[in-house]
Amino acid sequence: MFGLLAEIAPVLGLGASFGAAIAAIGAGIGIGKIGSSAMEAIARQPEASGDIRSNMIVIAALVEGVALFAVIVCALSLFL
Repeated sequence: MFGLLAEIAPVLGLGASFGAAIAAIGAGIGIGKIGSSAMEAIARQPEASGDIRSNMIVIAALVEGVALFAVIVCALSLFL
């Protein structure tokens, strides 16, 4: 088992880096879509801007939490 781990050890850093990068890019895209949809919704219904903004912040926080979790898992995978 340790022989196989020694063979793939140089690739672990590359895989963890790609995983963290994909998580960060996905979070950026998701928050961008959330923001653009919220701005469009506020433009359509200005009287509901408070509710839309609070929901946008909650969803953006959830997306950031998932992205942070993915980055932490990728970082931990380096330290088997």
